[in-house]
Amino acid sequence: MRPRHLALAVGLAAVWGFNFVVMEVGLRHFPPLLYAALRFALAAFPALLFVGRPGVPWRWVAGVAAAVGVGQFGFLLIGMRAGMPPGLASLVLQAQSLFTVVFAVILLGERLTGRRITGLTLALGGLVLVAVDFGASGPFGAFALCVAAAASWSVGTIMQRRAAPPDSLRFMVWVSALSTPPLFLLTFAVEGVPVLSAPLEGWLSLGYVAFISTLGGFGVWGWLLHRYDASVVAPYTLLIPVFGMSSAALFVGEPIGWVKAGAAVLIVCGVLYAGTRPRSAPSPSPSPALAPAGRSSR
Repeated sequence: MRPRHLALAVGLAAVWGFNFVVMEVGLRHFPPLLYAALRFALAAFPALLFVGRPGVPWRWVAGVAAAVGVGQFGFLLIGMRAGMPPGLASLVLQAQSLFTVVFAVILLGERLTGRRITGLTLALGGLVLVAVDFGASGPFGAFALCVAAAASWSVGTIMQRRAAPPDSLRFMVWVSALSTPPLFLLTFAVEGVPVLSAPLEGWLSLGYVAFISTLGGFGVWGWLLHRYDASVVAPYTLLIPVFGMSSAALFVGEPIGWVKAGAAVLIVCGVLYAGTRPRSAPSPSPSPALAPAGRSSR
């Protein structure tokens, strides 16, 4: 990966990590379901007028909207409102990789190798460490909601993998559009008639999560995936909890103790180990005349 593209990948992880602090600020002024509904409404409109059709069957768009837009962010924001700190939420959400592997084995018939089992065991150990530590000092229900958010995200990931959208930004705009109506219905049913009298801080928070994190973030993500293999780009998402925990400590005073740091190491290393392939022994190089034309590095 070229240096400027590497900087772009790290910057994207920083934007998505800082997103948790921004959501914490937004939840001071909006109830969680309304905040999610407004986020996806702003991300969808007016972008929906310019992006064209999603390029995949509508059932996949609706499925990802239900799993990610309604499930992931509904559970996550309710959990954060219930007391889950933003930095810790960014870490627990990485459990989606664990759930994705398990669901891929069950639903897609992927093979569960010894390397994956080892990595997932490490990640699960980190998650248990977070649960024990947070359960002793905070509401366990908030932690459980964030785990449910991670599971919902993994279901959405599986469906998006099956859909294979040609343009991730266009796909995300339509996912946002289809997420908006059910979130507004849930808002009316659970939170009552919405009140939109938030101060500027609340609207700036919504602007960040809708335009910078959602549209800008997925635009960059799709741009990188168009130029590099997913195996090259995906590991940089493991930096999200690093930026999430550090920004939470810096801006909202969330402490980072030894238990939380140890859990972060276990989860990140476990996910990274499970998602990589062992290096095979190098094969003899073919002669220049017989060497195939390979993909040029970018």
